[in-house]
Amino acid sequence: MWVWGIFIACILVFLALDLGVFHKNEHVIRSKEAGIWTAIWVTIALSFSGVVYWLFSSGLVENPTELTPNEAVLKYITGYLIELSLSVDNVFVIAVIFASFKIPSIYQHRVLFWGILGAIVFRALMILFGVALITKFDWIIYVFGIFLLWTAFKMLKSNEEDFDPKKSWVFRQIKKIYPVTGTIHGNQFFVKRMGIKAATPLFVALIVIELTDILFALDSIPAILAITADPFIVFSSNILAILGLRSMYFLISRMLDKFRFINYSLVVILAFVGLKMLFSSYIHLPEWVSLTVISAALTGGIVASLMVSEKEKEGEVE
Repeated sequence: MWVWGIFIACILVFLALDLGVFHKNEHVIRSKEAGIWTAIWVTIALSFSGVVYWLFSSGLVENPTELTPNEAVLKYITGYLIELSLSVDNVFVIAVIFASFKIPSIYQHRVLFWGILGAIVFRALMILFGVALITKFDWIIYVFGIFLLWTAFKMLKSNEEDFDPKKSWVFRQIKKIYPVTGTIHGNQFFVKRMGIKAATPLFVALIVIELTDILFALDSIPAILAITADPFIVFSSNILAILGLRSMYFLISRMLDKFRFINYSLVVILAFVGLKMLFSSYIHLPEWVSLTVISAALTGGIVASLMVSEKEKEGEVE
């Protein structure tokens, strides 16, 4: 249990350093800075696979699924890539939310910081609940598999441009509970107007992002549970992917038009893990197969997006 405590303590230290030291003074996150931080978080996450190997080889962490150290590392990396790829879709939605509530770039990091903090708590609860369900009820894995296939189909047919946060149920409920100001008041989440406490657009954006992340977790948690039911691997890969979401947002959000085909990669990934869950009793794929499929799907979507973008530019020049 102490391993969990040390891991969570390290995450809290990272977050404290992030807001209290590296981003103490609010500023607009440029692409170069976002790229550096994205590289740092990815490096930390991939380096953690060495820690996973050490923990499972030394027996310092509970191993209910009886994984070998090599299997644990492969499952951790596969789970991390799944969470990282599904986070890309989250970036698109966050960009729409910020644009809808007209959140200035200088305050977006503050909103995402508190959003990530809340996401860690909610995802931890969902992971523990999901692992407990799979452990107690074997048949629940088929429910998760069908749900992922349905999500993949819905993602294939959906149009993100139709999403309007100001028309959402969440926004309407917030307005019933708190008055909402129409303007930004610095980095404040709440202000007092004529003696009445009112929520600013920053707070509304934070709540909408928080609840949106919970909806995304309904897809991502079952997806990683298709890879492994080991609670430590599921939790660590999920949380380390979330920690890199902020820098990834500032890096990718400025290039959304270039990644128009990334959704098809996510459809392939969700469909693959959904089918893997449904046929888990009959077909046992080696872990490297899952890792290869997920990596190839994500790479294919990025390459296709960049190639089509370049061809369109050449067509415009002609």
